[in-house]
Amino acid sequence: MSTYRIKEIWIEAEQWADGGWLPEDCNSDVILTFENGEKWVASFFTNRNIKTLTEKNKASGECLGGTYLWASNMILVDELSRERIVVVVNDLIEEGEFEDAFDKVEIET
Repeated sequence: MSTYRIKEIWIEAEQWADGGWLPEDCNSDVILTFENGEKWVASFFTNRNIKTLTEKNKASGECLGGTYLWASNMILVDELSRERIVVVVNDLIEEGEFEDAFDKVEIET
């Protein structure tokens, strides 16, 4: 994977209305497109957002009243910013862990 070069990073939260994205308390899907056309997806969550979601689930009764929380391809970060996502993605690639953290998106032709 280290030979792949990132062409584009799409961050779902960047599509939200102004004020809808709190970098310290947020979660967002991220789709990477590499120069070879491959697309990969993961969900980034801030550490604080885990607590926010747990409290919400306790109040709503979801996830057995907040006793668990799960998400596919969850990556925890201290802040949800484009800069942090780029750093984390590059580290995952360099460490050979990218394909464990992200799912490849199958493109229909």
